[in-house]
Amino acid sequence: MKMAEKTILVSMVLVFLVVSGVSKSEGSVREGKEEEADRISALPGQPKVSFQQFSGYVTVNKVAGRALFYWLTEAANDPWSKPLVIWLNGGPGCSSVAYGASEEIGPFRIKKSAAGLYLNKFSWNNVANLLFLETPAGVGFSYSNHSSDLFNTGDNRTAMDSLEFLIRWLDRFPRYKNREVYVTGESYAGHYVPQLARQIMIYNKKSKHPINLKGIMVGNAATDNYYDNIGTVTYWWSHAMISDKTYEQLINTCDFRRQKESNECDSLYTYAMDQEIGNIDQYNIYAPPCSKSNGSQFTRQSMRLPHQPHRIFKRISGYDPCTEKYAEIYYNKPDVQKALHSNTTGIRYKWTACSEVLYRNWNDTDVSVLPIYREMIAGGLRVWVFSGDVDSVVPVTATRYSLAQLKLTTKIPWYPWYVKKQVGGWTEVYHGLTFATVRGAGHEVPLFKPRAALQLFRSFLRGEPLPKS
Repeated sequence: MKMAEKTILVSMVLVFLVVSGVSKSEGSVREGKEEEADRISALPGQPKVSFQQFSGYVTVNKVAGRALFYWLTEAANDPWSKPLVIWLNGGPGCSSVAYGASEEIGPFRIKKSAAGLYLNKFSWNNVANLLFLETPAGVGFSYSNHSSDLFNTGDNRTAMDSLEFLIRWLDRFPRYKNREVYVTGESYAGHYVPQLARQIMIYNKKSKHPINLKGIMVGNAATDNYYDNIGTVTYWWSHAMISDKTYEQLINTCDFRRQKESNECDSLYTYAMDQEIGNIDQYNIYAPPCSKSNGSQFTRQSMRLPHQPHRIFKRISGYDPCTEKYAEIYYNKPDVQKALHSNTTGIRYKWTACSEVLYRNWNDTDVSVLPIYREMIAGGLRVWVFSGDVDSVVPVTATRYSLAQLKLTTKIPWYPWYVKKQVGGWTEVYHGLTFATVRGAGHEVPLFKPRAALQLFRSFLRGEPLPKS
């Protein structure tokens, strides 16, 4: 090679290296700016904390203008060594900010009448970095510029948009790219969680930068329409909520495999709700409902299918049963929205804990997610399912009937597990899946039994059976 050619070649290599370096640097700067723009300095009325918080939007579909809102609360200690745990609430149409973050596993609780925040000492960010995602578009602060999206969404789009969110979010927060990832949630997120896990598994097979998904955990989870419905009616009867006659009529009249029931079956459900079950909180059958200021009680229309949402006003002795009311006051405050970097486009409706529009217009739903369970188990994912045993919406009987269809072999037989020298619940470990009940917990297990829920979560992350003593 001539000297002139060598000189040209060296120059070209140097230019390439410089350009590559600049591009990489610009990418890092851009990522850093996006992350810093999402940083929460402090929320109104928030106590001082040592951990970092971030929140904001990730666009998942530019054409439709769909953007999902998230809130990240990093681990209180040594966040760099802790996994990333995604939390999803169900409905469909309910907010993980309203429920998961604000009254279950998040670091803060909302004070009475939304006067401020106080610390939750049993927050799961004691042991993990928590990413709360409001999905799909139309839930909470998440939005779409095409209003038609609110009238035709469903399971499939939710899973695809949630995957797109996670891919783009990890680009914004690259320090989490190699971190262990777990997907968790409750209720109708019994669909969202395994469906997202399946999309991640599909993505990982063709991606050069796979997401380090390690497992899933779901609580009081909608799983299989037929067995969920049979299990719900059985729970009502076994807990003396309905009469022998009504139970027999429901079992003999209703075709639980159908999405839409006959008028005769619907009439039976209406009779059971109005005349026999009465004005109780079905999310915890032993808890008082929320009362109006005039002393009367809120009533809510209880839907038959266990995977459908209810108008949710709760809760329990020792807890304020009106927490959703406080959340809807707090998250509609302009200073709170500014601190959260939310509602930046001026959404034309108020933030609500659950979206009736989404629920009423849900477009597609898997009849059963048990086939996805089989895929996850075959793929080596850690799979845990837990159930608060005083929930009558997606009760423990429904979950046990559904999981029995997997026909898994037992690894560790049924036994009581303990927290603070008390029975926290019962558990059985199968080859491929762990099932646990939480004694005395309603639909939102971490709300009713926060200490037991944290123990459950610790054991899940460690991949260890729940303590026997």
